[in-house]
Amino acid sequence: MIHVLFAPPMAAWRARLKMRSHFHYVLCLSEAKGMDISMKLEIEDLTKQFQDVTAVDGVSCTLTTGVYGLLGVNGAGKTTLMRMLCTLLRPTAGRILWDGQDIFALDGAYRRILGYLPQDFGFYPDFTVRDYLHYIASIKGLRPAAARKRTAVLLQQVGLAKVENRKMKKLSGGMKRRVGIAQAMLNDPQILILDEPTAGLDPNERIRFRNLISELAQDRLVLLSTHIVSDIEYIANEILLMKDGRICISGTTEDLTAGMPEQVWLVSVPRSEVVSYTKRYKVSNIKTLHGEARLRILSAEKPAENAVLEEAMLEDVFLHYFGERAGGENAV
Repeated sequence: MIHVLFAPPMAAWRARLKMRSHFHYVLCLSEAKGMDISMKLEIEDLTKQFQDVTAVDGVSCTLTTGVYGLLGVNGAGKTTLMRMLCTLLRPTAGRILWDGQDIFALDGAYRRILGYLPQDFGFYPDFTVRDYLHYIASIKGLRPAAARKRTAVLLQQVGLAKVENRKMKKLSGGMKRRVGIAQAMLNDPQILILDEPTAGLDPNERIRFRNLISELAQDRLVLLSTHIVSDIEYIANEILLMKDGRICISGTTEDLTAGMPEQVWLVSVPRSEVVSYTKRYKVSNIKTLHGEARLRILSAEKPAENAVLEEAMLEDVFLHYFGERAGGENAV
């Protein structure tokens, strides 16, 4: 769902362009200067509790330059973790360090090098794309001349230069997500955090978005959360699987698939036996063909005489750890 805010008169908006104010999800920037950046974000035993629910449970990892994919079903704790990394939530225990310093102590100096795209972001529906980005730039402390120059560059980069005068309410879902990326990049952040950025996009937009993320990842740290394997399988330098508030395993796609304790088998069975196999094994895919079914099965042992070994994929790793298919019916 997109949160829509009613627009003030344009004249009033222009008069307030230099104001430093809060706009829903946008992280305000400080006037701190000279921050030494070594591109190292350390998460140490991070925990977040909401009354009797532990959303994040003792997470520890170190992130540097590159693309990191945070993969898990909804409710795994991904959004809570990201909101703590953006200083929007304070942890119950543990700490987050940037260049060896606590991010909450750094305060605005940390937010100055941070870009964030939440799952849902607000906008004034009658603003044009360009006016919206200029408005967000003013909140982030960019001078008008710099804001205009940066906006023009980003509109080209996200492929929206031709629709810069179109009103936000007239954009497709994919275009709105690309505007979201552009606003997160206005301050040229060293850390870019994207929470389920491809939610609701069609396959073509997903591909466009993945290519854009790869392009933006140069010389910065990008953390991308998703429950859809294809979003990160080919662009993430490292993948972190999150389950029940914990990072259960991490590594490259090759590391994760090579380290699977189960093997992957391709089995052809009569259609009448499909239910029996799904009850006994983890089945990642079923393809019906000429009266029989071809099953992709995860099993430590050979599940049938005619079973053939297959190379494991990240989708299989997801099934092994979560017990369900990535992006499937139970992972919406």
